[in-house]
Amino acid sequence: MVIELRDVRKVYRDRQGQEVAAVAGVTLRVEAGETVCLIGPSGCGKTTTMKLINRLVEPTAGEVAVDGKDVRTLDAITLRRQMGYVIQSGGLFPHLTVARNVGLLCRLGGWKRERVRQRVAGLLALVNLPEAEYGHRYPRDLSGGQRQRVGVARALALDPPIVLMDEPFGALDPITRDQVHEEFKQLKARMGKTIVLVTHDMAEAFKLSDRVVLMDRGAIVQVGTEIDFRERPASAFVTDFLKSHLTADAAAHG
Repeated sequence: MVIELRDVRKVYRDRQGQEVAAVAGVTLRVEAGETVCLIGPSGCGKTTTMKLINRLVEPTAGEVAVDGKDVRTLDAITLRRQMGYVIQSGGLFPHLTVARNVGLLCRLGGWKRERVRQRVAGLLALVNLPEAEYGHRYPRDLSGGQRQRVGVARALALDPPIVLMDEPFGALDPITRDQVHEEFKQLKARMGKTIVLVTHDMAEAFKLSDRVVLMDRGAIVQVGTEIDFRERPASAFVTDFLKSHLTADAAAHG
């Protein structure tokens, strides 16, 4: 499915009653099967932009469309069932086993028990966590990387055409993150989903995405590939951001 944002704004009011634009006129098209990473300084609007897609945040102005349909004309629950949603640390329910976490949306959708069981087993195999070994465990029994894999499996439960990921790998240590990155790339190639990924890690954005969207103060500063950013930076801000963040990322990864 194609995602389109057309001159989208999201305005809040601060404690003094002044308008603050979290998203300031964003226009972006994400093609079907494409992975796009949103990145930028803290408070730049990247997470708000992603949440506009599944109506966790409603736009003040402009239009967000999925598959050519304005999302405001669609039932929010139906819309979200077309979109997997992955957050940092997986967002798992601690009182549910791995198998019940992964199968939760299927059960809520009224699937029969055997169909749920088969779907859970298939998804856990897909993320390299065999159901026989991991299905009965609880989130507390898993490593950070394993919890993140379970979160991805749950997001794929209803086979959504779109997956939204909000800092999904940020809590992982560098070695685990590199391993999960490679698994994510293999999974992405097999699944063919349209993916919007929010990250604070420029190296991660270049590694995992087809295109990177750099934001600042609610607006898009540049969209492109790693080559575009390195060889054709759109402004001094882009050059400085790239230099400082890639240096910091390299230091963090040892």
